[in-house]
Amino acid sequence: MEEGDGETNYAYYALHELHILPHELVKMSRFEKAAIYKMIDMRVKEEKKLQDKMKNR
Repeated sequence: MEEGDGETNYAYYALHELHILPHELVKMSRFEKAAIYKMIDMRVKEEKKLQDKMKNR
């Protein structure tokens, strides 16, 4: 997630990686969205760690 609107980036990631449709994301409560966004942050952080690890081999 690089540029642009943060919520749009989360929606894009949720759609392509988690298969959560945009209308499903919109219907979620703010607490559900916050949980999804936090999980996305955690997953992206882990993916970056793995990429760095593979790059340094």
